[in-house]
Amino acid sequence: MTKIMPHHLHFPPPGTLNEPKQSSSADFKQALQKAESGIQLSKHAAKRMQERDISISSETWRTMDQKLSEAEQKGVTDSVVITADAALVVNTASRTVITAVERGESTGSIFSNINGTIIL
Repeated sequence: MTKIMPHHLHFPPPGTLNEPKQSSSADFKQALQKAESGIQLSKHAAKRMQERDISISSETWRTMDQKLSEAEQKGVTDSVVITADAALVVNTASRTVITAVERGESTGSIFSNINGTIIL
């Protein structure tokens, strides 16, 4: 059993626990894309896409959703989805993007724990 020492505890700054979340047009756009396609972004993936300025069209999200359905029927549980601009690691069952990299950045990358690839 691990004992947690008091110096390892981290508390948020005072007054930040109940502050309303500021929404942005990017948050709205991502929510709209999710609603249209059924694909979600993990917090990590959303952060990576924002940091790397990765933008995916609504049409691509819908196509990706269709291909994820096909992949799921073939037993694919985790896949790399390659678009013209990005490579996304997606959990097929939950329709959740786990992480995203720019297409040029993905050259030479190794994606582990996947059992399918979708090229759009």
